Amino acid sequence: MSITAERRQALIAEHAKTPGDTGSPEVQVALLSERISNLTEHLKTHAKDFHSRRGLLVLVGQRRGLLDYVKRKDRARYEALIARLGLRR
Repeated sequence: MSITAERRQALIAEHAKTPGDTGSPEVQVALLSERISNLTEHLKTHAKDFHSRRGLLVLVGQRRGLLDYVKRKDRARYEALIARLGLRR
């Protein structure tokens, strides 16, 4: 259910603006998206796990806040991020 260390490093390397960048909104959104997809898969098999469902909603809210921040600061960066992560239809 959690992200492995190797997968986490791969996501950070893929979305980092500079080497060693772990705090940029792009990296944070990518990590949150990975955790959200893992929790979504978990909830497909464990439908009554309401504690995990609440955690999922918290993660979605955090990601939404970060995406709103990026959208407010730089629209082109936002568009590129959601396209790279495939968040919108």
